[in-house]
This record gives sequence, C-alpha cells and structure tokens, in this order.
Amino acid sequence: MVADILDRFQIVAKKDLFPSQLSGGQQQLVGIARAVVHAPSLLLADEPTGNLHSTQAREIMNLFCELNRAGTTIVQVTHSEENSRYSKRILELRDGWLTRDELIEPKATEVNAK
Repeated sequence: MVADILDRFQIVAKKDLFPSQLSGGQQQLVGIARAVVHAPSLLLADEPTGNLHSTQAREIMNLFCELNRAGTTIVQVTHSEENSRYSKRILELRDGWLTRDELIEPKATEVNAK
C-alpha cells in the first residue's frame, strides 16, 4: 500500500532515504502519503500543496477527491483559489471573521483540464 502511494507520487525510488536527504516538496509528498495510506475517515490538510509544483499539486487534489468519494472528510486550509475549486464547501476567513460560507459544485474536471 505504501509503495503504491509513493509510486503514484513518483518517489518510490526515494523510499529508503532520510527526510534530510529529500527536497522540501518530496518531504511534503511523503507527509501526504503517510496521512492517506490508511484511508482515514478525516483528513486535516494545512496548505497541502504549498511546496509542490502544479502537476504534483493537481495529483494531490485528485487524490483528495478520490478519498472524499470513498468517504473521507477533508478539511483543507489553503490560500490557493485553484485548490478551492475542488471543494464542496468553502468557508472564508478574513481577519478572524467568517466572510463566506458557500456550498458549491466541485469543478475538478475544469481544474484537470488546465
């Protein structure tokens, strides 16, 4: 199961390295792989794609969509407008105040086309 996740992120060849031997983006991918490997019922993700290039970010967001369809609740904190398009609900906070609470249709297919 772990090898499948690492293979999906194209880092299976680095499975025997220590964290200090990985780039920041690779460390982020390993952290996400560790979080999702057991298909949790709840996943809390704080800027999950912050250190990743756009292709890796889309892969993570697509994985989150798959997990969500399989029953995982995902709470994501992000500044990325693109990542928010994958959501079913957006809560926007500004200066500690809730300024938006909107149920939306996820636009994953639109984001994938980019």
